[in-house]
Amino acid sequence: MKTLALSVPLVIGAAAWVPAMGQQAAPDASRVSAPLVPRSVFFGNPVRSQARVSPDGTRIAFLAPVDGVMNIHVAPIDDIEKAVPVTADRGRGIPSYSWAYSGSHILYVQDRGGDENWKVYSQDVKAGGPARDLTPFEEILGPDGEPIRLPGGDKLRPAARIENVSHRVPNEVLIGLNKRNPALHDLYRVNITTGEMTLVAENQGFLGFVTDDNFAVRFAVRPNPDGSMAMLRAQKSADGALSWEPFQEIPAEDVDNFEPLMFDASGKVLYARDSRGRDTAAIVAIDTATGARSQVIGRDNCDAGAIIAHPTENRIQAVEFTYDTPWWTILSQDIVRDFEFLKKIDHEAKMLVTSRSLDDRYWTVAFVPDRASPSVYLYDRVGREGKPTRTLLFKTQPELDKYPLSRMHAVIIPARDGLKLVSYLTLPPGTDPDNDGVPNRPVPLVLNVHGGPTARDDWGYDPEHQWLANRGYAVLSVNYRGSTGFGKRFLNAGNLEWAGKMHDDLIDAVNWAVDRKIADKARVAIYGGSYGGYATLVGLTFTPDVFACGVDIVGPSNLETLLNSIPPHWGPYIDVLTRKTGDHRTEEGRAFLKSRSPIHFVDRITKPLLIAQGANDPRVKQAESDQIVKAMMDRNIPVTYVLYPEEGHGFRKPENRLSFYAIAEQFLAANLGGRAEPIGDALKGANLTVPAGVELINGLSEAAGSN
Repeated sequence: MKTLALSVPLVIGAAAWVPAMGQQAAPDASRVSAPLVPRSVFFGNPVRSQARVSPDGTRIAFLAPVDGVMNIHVAPIDDIEKAVPVTADRGRGIPSYSWAYSGSHILYVQDRGGDENWKVYSQDVKAGGPARDLTPFEEILGPDGEPIRLPGGDKLRPAARIENVSHRVPNEVLIGLNKRNPALHDLYRVNITTGEMTLVAENQGFLGFVTDDNFAVRFAVRPNPDGSMAMLRAQKSADGALSWEPFQEIPAEDVDNFEPLMFDASGKVLYARDSRGRDTAAIVAIDTATGARSQVIGRDNCDAGAIIAHPTENRIQAVEFTYDTPWWTILSQDIVRDFEFLKKIDHEAKMLVTSRSLDDRYWTVAFVPDRASPSVYLYDRVGREGKPTRTLLFKTQPELDKYPLSRMHAVIIPARDGLKLVSYLTLPPGTDPDNDGVPNRPVPLVLNVHGGPTARDDWGYDPEHQWLANRGYAVLSVNYRGSTGFGKRFLNAGNLEWAGKMHDDLIDAVNWAVDRKIADKARVAIYGGSYGGYATLVGLTFTPDVFACGVDIVGPSNLETLLNSIPPHWGPYIDVLTRKTGDHRTEEGRAFLKSRSPIHFVDRITKPLLIAQGANDPRVKQAESDQIVKAMMDRNIPVTYVLYPEEGHGFRKPENRLSFYAIAEQFLAANLGGRAEPIGDALKGANLTVPAGVELINGLSEAAGSN
């Protein structure tokens, strides 16, 4: 309901501060005692991932590569080695899926080249054959009946999303689809076998609908101009028409901490994640008749996170909380034994229950440690002779077991105004023999900034942390103000602070690492994607003396053009978004956005910069990278720009992903002095162009020429 998270091929000469091609800064090999881990181990396809038990408990499904492309496989519940692929994607792979409650169908979404115009597909695992496209629409028609076209002339395509599945309606799915109006997702009921589609409710300016297990529309949420939201209750007339009456108001400060979760079995209680009347979001029960709210569980230092609920009785049984590290609070005695049994597998790892059969006999459970491959188990609560059993289904990246990985330290960093910044630090192997989170001497640091910014970093296995640590860098990820998970005061402290106090938090974290002799002050890089890419550009323009180099992945350079080019279906969210960033619709707001946009401060860039962009990115358009690259080239400021024609907001195709990390690794080694695996054939099979700065990356020109 609140999904936000959110060239001309010229070659220029390198300035004096860019290492000349073939002259890489000498790495200090004595810093790292571990072997160099191949990039493919960190960033290649997992061997298997996303295990899900079927609702009837007879099958297990998972994702695994077929000819290098992630596809859905299905096996009998008692023998995963008998799995067969049931989909035949040949493109960028299937990102995620879920079982339908029919027991014989799997639902998944797919876009084209990262454009996020998702289609919903139904795959019959019994009958086989090609998947059925449940949203077979290729264009959105305007008021004149003609297709709406994008500025380049392409037709505007609808974007679908799965809104609800239910064991009470096993052969259908609720889908949101904006084929009538590009800004609004109407609600449709779709038969997963035949594709028959019935309109349930037209969207009247809503952010989303709230439906129950019978697919009845119960509520809708509509934005207000001040950034708050109105929750409306649906009223159904005798002829089936829906009308709406006020139910509750969600103040602007609580919008990002309010989320309807599910109804109880009676349908009379709506469970929600809600921060109204408190700082952190708790799990609350809302009486759907009176609106009265009662708290189920909450904590004072962090928001309520994931929930575990009974598969048919709709009882909340456990709630996860994460301040610095995750823990579960058990609410229902009937799963205490299960948790005690499962935690014996790995009591330190983050534990996730990822699926359950309807009879609640079988669970799939993932364990995510900080320095080993995540592992996935099948848990049989009945087991043999009444004793539960657990079976290892797979490790997602078993090759990781061959290499020593580094501990992720949870650290609390004080900001200059007293806010506590929950952060995560990973050090190069062998540099911290007493395991106190401080290396035996300062090392280069990569400040890895998360996107969003309404998101957060978490403790657990992070391939970028482990990759960078293996190359000889300390890696620091900071939950700066504006991050989620720590209450609404912390979240709203980021409002209008892009390139302001949000960036101050990052600088405070760097200074903290330098003061504690963790980081070498002269060798600090800033690196990130989306908002993290923006933070990189801010770092090199607003604080150019702090960083030795920067890596910007799909980051906006101009906040005004960013807001003017958001996807159409983000339209209802615009007042919430501008409350955070500044308002591009007013003269005062545009002046403010200009003062926080790196594109207007390009002259300050004096350090090497690598920019990577997906050409189909609907959130941060290619123009965001194009314009800052052009501005730098016009001023003869060196920059390397890597463009991926078939990617969007991030790089999903394995060949593209591996090529980016190969390039980034050489860039960081040249400017920080860490280790690097040669580019070699890392560009093989990748689809990329280098519109600028190909000669600034060691080995890139040769690799690109042979690709």
